[in-house]
Amino acid sequence: MLKNSKVTLGLPHSDPVTESVADLLTLAEPLDYKSSRMSMGLSPGAQPAMGKGLLPSPGDEEGRPAWNSKLQYILAQVGFSVGLGNVWRFPYLCQKNGGGAYLVPYFILLILIGIPLFFLELAVGQRIRRGSIGVWNYVYPQLGGIGVSSLMVCGFVGLYYNVIIGWSIFYFFQSFQYPLPWAECPIRVVNGSQAIIEPECEKSSATTYFWYRQTLNITSTIEDSGGLNWKMTMSLFAAWLIVCLAVIKGIQSSGKVMYFSSLFPYVVLICFLVRGLMLKGSVDGIAHMFTPKLEKMLEPQVWREAATQVFFALGLGFGGVIAFSSYNKRDNNCHFDAALVSIINFITSILATLVVFAVLGFKANIMNEKCVVENAEKILGYLKSGVLSLELIPPHVNFSHLSAVDYQEMYGVIKTVREDSFDQLGLDPCILEDELNKAVQGTGLAFIAFTEAMTHFPASPFWSVMFFFMLINLGLGSMIGTMTGITTPVLDAFPKIRKEFLCGEASIDWLSLVKGLLASANGCWGGGSCNYHEPILPN
Repeated sequence: MLKNSKVTLGLPHSDPVTESVADLLTLAEPLDYKSSRMSMGLSPGAQPAMGKGLLPSPGDEEGRPAWNSKLQYILAQVGFSVGLGNVWRFPYLCQKNGGGAYLVPYFILLILIGIPLFFLELAVGQRIRRGSIGVWNYVYPQLGGIGVSSLMVCGFVGLYYNVIIGWSIFYFFQSFQYPLPWAECPIRVVNGSQAIIEPECEKSSATTYFWYRQTLNITSTIEDSGGLNWKMTMSLFAAWLIVCLAVIKGIQSSGKVMYFSSLFPYVVLICFLVRGLMLKGSVDGIAHMFTPKLEKMLEPQVWREAATQVFFALGLGFGGVIAFSSYNKRDNNCHFDAALVSIINFITSILATLVVFAVLGFKANIMNEKCVVENAEKILGYLKSGVLSLELIPPHVNFSHLSAVDYQEMYGVIKTVREDSFDQLGLDPCILEDELNKAVQGTGLAFIAFTEAMTHFPASPFWSVMFFFMLINLGLGSMIGTMTGITTPVLDAFPKIRKEFLCGEASIDWLSLVKGLLASANGCWGGGSCNYHEPILPN
């Protein structure tokens, strides 16, 4: 409040009071976030220089980059929030926590927590026009460390996120061949003449073997690092190169990339959904997915995981949302932006869930039919050897065209009659529901389960190329937001640093760190020589 105001001086007056608090605050001299002790490194007793405003000066705002269009900004926020978690984490959580019933707590928490916090980050970034460090210094100078923490979190997220992009790049280039290299188990030559199927692959699956042995080239123990996996190292280098080229000129370059990287995944998801619905068993997968288990809604764990996914999906607290919105004009309608991006994110999660379980429903039917055939051959062997009597087989059962329903009936009869010795027969029930209940998430979904399902598609290399190119674009959109969450606050504090140097330096440091992790983390990422005779792969 001004010192010469009538209220302060206590002078009598007859004029009506027309000044509001907002009017008075506009006349007050604002604080300077750059003059805070955290920003300037001052000692507790030192006094910062006064006279500079907390918000950027008009000259700074004119020199600050800005989005070329509102569409470019929306696509950037969508690309950052919609990532790999929408494709492989949301469907897993939906299946694990009650199917369609999980959507209820997720949507409630999205409305009550997600959208308000997302709007808050958009608003503060747009109003203050600074990165995460500058925003928290503005809120309170002593809280600037929270912005530094957000920057560090972006760094750690970028480490593993770009590794996943590197894996996707490797699979993308491996997809340009027919048949796909993970479609069949490799053949080993024994004693120079005898050819046998790789025993380890036969005990697990072709896609599992390719993932653990050909891609990661894992070792059997943590003591054996195995050396450097050059295939993954070059893929990781390519991933960092793509990211740096996208962000090397700030939003001027990354904004243009978003036109493709944000929209192309939707084209692929729609194509996969149409193709998936044409596959046998896709309806079984979708019905299993969205059949609600309402009793799950009463469990606190379901609500906790729904809240976690809301924060993870919208990218709250990472600094990327604040960084993107800081390049907006202050009069931008961020209320609309917050609601639009959040709803798009939710719809994308539903779309990805439909695609995933349409394909997994097809895969479950394939695996169930394979189970029926294998167990039917066992029963035929028992019939020929006299272990089982022909009287146990229903008269309408035809082994040449044995359906899952007929096998279930035959299985039930044998189990009832031979109850004492049934376990010795080694027969499996071959229930479709059991296959659908096998929850898969993360890399297991993308690089094993989904990849295995695509091997049964007609023109499987085409769909494999499309799928992994989609993963690359999903990861790229999120990585651009992550890197912007790092470069924006640093460039705000040190405007003379060139973006090219910042990106190159960070990439060199991070690549060196990732190489060290890859070479020492149980050989699972670094690779090297493996003991192929020891079956360590999951069955």
